[in-house]
This record gives sequence, structure tokens and C-alpha cells, in this order.
Amino acid sequence: METTSFKSAVAANWLRMSAQGSGDSAKTLPPGIDSRSAMLATGIEPPVVLLVEDNQINQVVALEFLAVMGLRSRLAKNGLEALASAKASPPDLVLMDIQMPGMDGLECTRQLRELQRSGQLPAFPILALTAHALESDIAASMAAGMDEHLTKPLDFIALRGRLSRWLVLPGLKS
Repeated sequence: METTSFKSAVAANWLRMSAQGSGDSAKTLPPGIDSRSAMLATGIEPPVVLLVEDNQINQVVALEFLAVMGLRSRLAKNGLEALASAKASPPDLVLMDIQMPGMDGLECTRQLRELQRSGQLPAFPILALTAHALESDIAASMAAGMDEHLTKPLDFIALRGRLSRWLVLPGLKS
């Protein structure tokens, strides 16, 4: 008979093994164990995503997607707020809108990367999040220091796939 405490123990051991890089454990969980349960069983907090977005509808959609994926999130409505938020508590990943009032996403990314180069912030991925999908837009994002370029409107499956390249996703909340 399988109990919750048994599942917690399996989950905790899986996380310890995957952190040590033993075999395929980082890729496949044991049957009946999800990664969110594993993280909760060991007290590991889900990653924090800083969403930098000025449009309220896009904020609601993106924050809901992140919550469904089991991620923690913070919101900044422009580049200045994003800089302050990252300095106060560095995120694990940033989803950065490009066009915003005050400081746009390209300038904010350049400043975040400079803070990382100077050792004032740890390294974390920054993913562009914009409706602009021309090659010149992608090139501008990469030149500013972004790691990837996602287009709006947001697609849940595409977002989850991109985030899983950079973060250990805790799993979907029901």
C-alpha cells in the first residue's frame, strides 16, 4: 500500500539524485511522483519568474499561465520597476516585454546584464516577450542581451516549452 509519506520520500530521494546528476533521474520521475510534489516534499521553492509587462490583459494571461505551471511570479509594469525588483530580490528568469513606457525592455535588459557583469546580480535568463516577430526585432533582442525571443499572443504550450529550457518546472497545478 502506497502512502503519502512514501511518495514524499521517493520524491525527496529523486530530487537529491537529480541534483547530484546521477543518470536519467533528472529527466524522468518515478511513476506516480510529479516534480511539484518532489519539490514540496524537500522544501524546495518553485522558481520565481519576473514578468515585465505594461499591458493589463497580457499581465493577467501570463501570470495565470505561470501559476498553472506551479511557478512563483512577480510583476513589474516597466523597465524601471523591473530593475528595482531584480535588485531587491533576483528572479530565476525574466519575461521581458520590449515596448513599455519609461524604460523599454531592451534598455532594461542591457542594464540588467551590466549589473550581472559587475557582480551586483546573479546570472538569470531573460526572454523577450513581444508582438514584434521580424528578424530585425529578434536581432535587437539578442543584441540587448536576451536569451530568447517569444512572440505574443502567448501560447501556453510554447511558453511552457521555452521555460522548461531554463527552469525546472514544478508541474501543472490542478
